[in-house]
Amino acid sequence: MHRCLVTTEQLLAETCALGRDEARHLKTVLRIKPGANVTLFDGHGRTRIVVVAALSKDSLVFSALEPVRTWPPPPCRITLFACVSKGGRMDWTVEKAVELGAFSIVPVISERTVVRLDDAGEGVAKAGRWSRVAEEAARQCQAVWLPEVHAPVTFAESLRLVEETAPVFVAALTPSATPLRQALADYGAPPARAGWFVGPEGDFTPAELQSLLDAEAIPVSLGPHVLRAETACLYGLCALSCAWL
Repeated sequence: MHRCLVTTEQLLAETCALGRDEARHLKTVLRIKPGANVTLFDGHGRTRIVVVAALSKDSLVFSALEPVRTWPPPPCRITLFACVSKGGRMDWTVEKAVELGAFSIVPVISERTVVRLDDAGEGVAKAGRWSRVAEEAARQCQAVWLPEVHAPVTFAESLRLVEETAPVFVAALTPSATPLRQALADYGAPPARAGWFVGPEGDFTPAELQSLLDAEAIPVSLGPHVLRAETACLYGLCALSCAWL
């Protein structure tokens, strides 16, 4: 069954209409027809099965077939702190983070991050693009909770979020870092929220890593190989999702 992201107000209504832009994917890509069933979701844990009641050049009208279904939030809300990677790698990271159950995504600009944003407007534009990537990924993987994609923050700004999200595990190349699986086992019962922090291609500076440790982030290792930043993002999310979701 096709899925469509709508607002909560649209999902709760017995009849709702989508404009030309909102309905473009259903009409032009999926070539949906009147009478077809669609699952609506609002990204906040609600879904509803509806039927296409009318279709025109400028709009698409749904009528409700079933009551609204409400899904509980994940038992552990996992935040991915990812230093922004270059090219299309960040898009890919966001897409896979949604598939792996991340509850929120915080793009970070650290000292060694290759990607630089000239002004706040560029950061907002990037966040908008990544939000659209997240929406498409949620539609494809049948997620009912849509992760919040933050506008990019500086490394210094991310430290406050790290303190609020604790425990946060940070991928570290230091000899003293504990293997991630051991750190998760040592932590005990799953917390209500947690974070996973991955540095840029050139890794954190020593000062940045120390700042994370001062913010009580837990340094962990990912095995004998040095992973690409985007691979490390997925490694940690897979481990945390398997252990705590």
